[in-house]
Amino acid sequence: MDKYTRNQKICELYFIEKMTFSEIATEVNISISQVSRIVGKREEYNKEKNRRKEETKERHKMSKRRFKAKNRSTQVNEKAILDYIHNQDCRELSGRQTINNRAFRKCNSSIYDYYEQTNEYRLKEEFKDKTSYAVPKKVKMS
Repeated sequence: MDKYTRNQKICELYFIEKMTFSEIATEVNISISQVSRIVGKREEYNKEKNRRKEETKERHKMSKRRFKAKNRSTQVNEKAILDYIHNQDCRELSGRQTINNRAFRKCNSSIYDYYEQTNEYRLKEEFKDKTSYAVPKKVKMS
């Protein structure tokens, strides 16, 4: 194949067949940079390049939308679960009965540290002066 015919085939593959530089390079058995040089000399190259960029942007937008829609459905399920847990805790805390120490510790887990040796949760030092006398200082887990 002479040089002119090869260049013509490369341009045809790029502009008509819509192949990428790497696909063309493999097909014609030349380097990607040679393909780029040959195609880049053509006047319609910039127009085609911009069209492909826009096409890629559009594909990316669509994939983002699909990803967001998928996440939204997952978040709805998580939100339903969290709402259920929240409502359950509210019922426990707002009932007329007193709440037991374990339930209180569960709802306020950030103010307690676990001590493995004694198998109990103890109120963190920083909260000892800030909490009411009614807050349990230790919660046995046996």
